[in-house]
Amino acid sequence: MMVSMATTTTLLTFEEFEQLPDQPGNRELLNGELIELPVHERIPTEIAHRIFRQLHSVLLGAHGRGEASELGKVYIHMGYKMPGDTYVQPDVSVTHAGQPAERYLGGAPAIAIEAVSSTNTAEALDTKTELYFQFGAREVWRVYPKTRHIVVHVAGNSHTVSVRDVVRTPLLPGFELNVQDVLAV
Repeated sequence: MMVSMATTTTLLTFEEFEQLPDQPGNRELLNGELIELPVHERIPTEIAHRIFRQLHSVLLGAHGRGEASELGKVYIHMGYKMPGDTYVQPDVSVTHAGQPAERYLGGAPAIAIEAVSSTNTAEALDTKTELYFQFGAREVWRVYPKTRHIVVHVAGNSHTVSVRDVVRTPLLPGFELNVQDVLAV
């Protein structure tokens, strides 16, 4: 006789999530499921800062030229409250112009970038990617330091950018992210 053990997950509302005591690390809420991550690791954090600096610089220049008007600002670890008891903090994000903002930003960013670490699960990354698109993202980038590539997701499609190539986005004319430079740690 075989007995199987099932894991029970207690779902939280966003209000219950907000009431949790502070602790080291990072928390997200995916459709009511609490995802607890350890404090940010050095390598993904360095990668996030490199991407932030490049995006920020190019976006400021584009805005100065009157381009990329559908994009707002670039953030690191900004909180986004989405419907359905969901709260996420992408490593780097670019907002939509005029994105609703109260205590957290509302909906998904235009571009969500996740620097994948050893603590990320494929299931959580897939769920987050689906939620980003469901609530308004135009692109999701997953940066894989160990395997040295970036996967760019665009509504129903994805492509892999190798370490010897660059990431481009039609949302930000002239932007080229050199993968090798970003992953050099």
